[in-house]
Amino acid sequence: MAGEGSTTGTGSSSALPAHERPVDPTPLHTAELPPLPQRDRNIPAQAWIEAPAELLALGDDLGRPLVAYKRRIGPWLLWRAGPATKADARYLAVHADDLDRQVSYRLFPDGSGCGEGPSGTVHDRFRSWKEDLRDHSN
Repeated sequence: MAGEGSTTGTGSSSALPAHERPVDPTPLHTAELPPLPQRDRNIPAQAWIEAPAELLALGDDLGRPLVAYKRRIGPWLLWRAGPATKADARYLAVHADDLDRQVSYRLFPDGSGCGEGPSGTVHDRFRSWKEDLRDHSN
């Protein structure tokens, strides 16, 4: 939705395209990761104090060193390596209460993708993968 996420000190929306957002390396614990998308900055995986190794290496095979936090979907913490569209990217959702519970979604340059959700269903649409996250909060 428009207006969700961070605002500047003046109260106006500071939505920047993801590739233009500055990286904020401020260390954060799991409970401090914000629920909504951050539209003014990128939170790198290296800033998450409890980050699992799989997350830190998420973009290694894609040549995408920046893995950025996107938002919470229920108890799932959503991260992405690579751009949102027209390129190789990978999303990883990590369960906030059990960091060993992880599911990923691979996005390809042509817009196609695939990934197994927490239900065990393999999705070829990113939206349905996110809905699976939403519907499987336990």
